[in-house]
Amino acid sequence: MSPEAETTRPGEPPPLPGGVGLSRLRVYDWPAAPGSDGLCGGSPHMHLACAEAYAVTGGSGSVQTLTTDGFATHPLGAGDLLWFTPGTVHRLVNDGDLRLVVIMQNAGLPEAGDAVLTFPPDVLADPAAYARAVTLDPADPEGSARRRRELAVAGFTGLRERLDSGDVSAMTDFHAAALRLVHAGLPDWRTRFEQGPAADVARTTARLDALQAGDTSHLASAAVYRSDPAPAWGMCGRLEKFETTGPTAKPE
Repeated sequence: MSPEAETTRPGEPPPLPGGVGLSRLRVYDWPAAPGSDGLCGGSPHMHLACAEAYAVTGGSGSVQTLTTDGFATHPLGAGDLLWFTPGTVHRLVNDGDLRLVVIMQNAGLPEAGDAVLTFPPDVLADPAAYARAVTLDPADPEGSARRRRELAVAGFTGLRERLDSGDVSAMTDFHAAALRLVHAGLPDWRTRFEQGPAADVARTTARLDALQAGDTSHLASAAVYRSDPAPAWGMCGRLEKFETTGPTAKPE
């Protein structure tokens, strides 16, 4: 049996190489609320299981990060590539028309909840309050995205102040709060991972086994696919997400 047939459903497009998610991103140019640092940009957040990469296609800005090593600012300009591992709190700052291609490890996991925003501790401690704060209002997506960003920046500022004072427990406290929020969804994350990125690795293993045995039958199923981007209000800006399932993904 072909390695492709063993791990894909009939008529289903394959995932992107490596099982990644891919989006174009135009970072929000909204200034932060009065009384804050006034920077334009996105909502600070953290992934618990997924690494992320930014390939900068235009404009200028930076990404501010918080880890147990402290606060840092990483400049971004056209042609730059920057990536970071799970546990890195990141905040995109737009100094002028910052545009990126975002490469997300483990496609499907961020959409399932592997992205916890840096809301203040009282919101993080209340799952219902967190759900209200993170969910966009379909009747006012821009307004609710702005309010979500302001709340996340407020929490980010508090974390940074604790870290700047030498309180490393600021990050471990946030890690624990994030885990409490997502814990119930972990079985779904595992299913998505096993059916997506892990299955893609299994396909590669099967291809290598077949080639070692002199079997090239999977090469006969070669095909080309195309996906049209779908717009969305993201945490960091206006997204154009490339999907590998649904009507936007199709054979060429």
